[in-house]
Amino acid sequence: MKKLLLICLAFVFIPGMVNAAGSMNLDEYIEGMDVKTSDAKSLQRGARNFFNYCSGCHTLQYMRYNQIADDLGITEDQLMKNLIFTESAPQNLVKNNMLKEDGDRWFGKAPPDLTLVTRRKSSEYVYGFLNSFYEDSSSPTGVNNHVQDASSMPNVLWDIQERFSDEQYSQFLNDTVGFLVYAGEPIIEKRKSMGVWVIGFLLIFLVLSYALYKDIWREVK
Repeated sequence: MKKLLLICLAFVFIPGMVNAAGSMNLDEYIEGMDVKTSDAKSLQRGARNFFNYCSGCHTLQYMRYNQIADDLGITEDQLMKNLIFTESAPQNLVKNNMLKEDGDRWFGKAPPDLTLVTRRKSSEYVYGFLNSFYEDSSSPTGVNNHVQDASSMPNVLWDIQERFSDEQYSQFLNDTVGFLVYAGEPIIEKRKSMGVWVIGFLLIFLVLSYALYKDIWREVK
């Protein structure tokens, strides 16, 4: 029985310990992180950032262009002019023209789809990853990454980092990561608002249940 209990506890605590160990060096790279999925303007800027700097290699294959436009308050004209750079139609899934075999040949492994990246890795990981590139002459891309060592991704944001102040670059990352958080869960704000109502209902139900409990047991006594 004791052995079974220890095994159960191991399954509960070991994953958390592994995650903590894997993110030990993350704190210094997420300073200034303030992702806001409730800010429509921030999400619009994040969509612009993604499609201009990321969509050439990465996809959002579980999202459609027109869903993004509807959710973020983007007109179809703005969508076609500023976010769709392929021959895709608004109702199409967000994909690019890179073939998997080409991605494997160019980068060693085809760039992954990013629809669920913040749910799989966490928003802190993505922010820290984008914020921790450094020059490395031994790397094929000329850069490496403090958060994910030996990453095959080049630092596509180097020009932004050079031109922007630290505060501006931090805002750029917050907007971009916020958009990816939204992409991973488009109903995140609806879920949060619904959660408030659910908790409020449960609290009221708890008060009524307790009052009923007291009333019943008063008669029993």
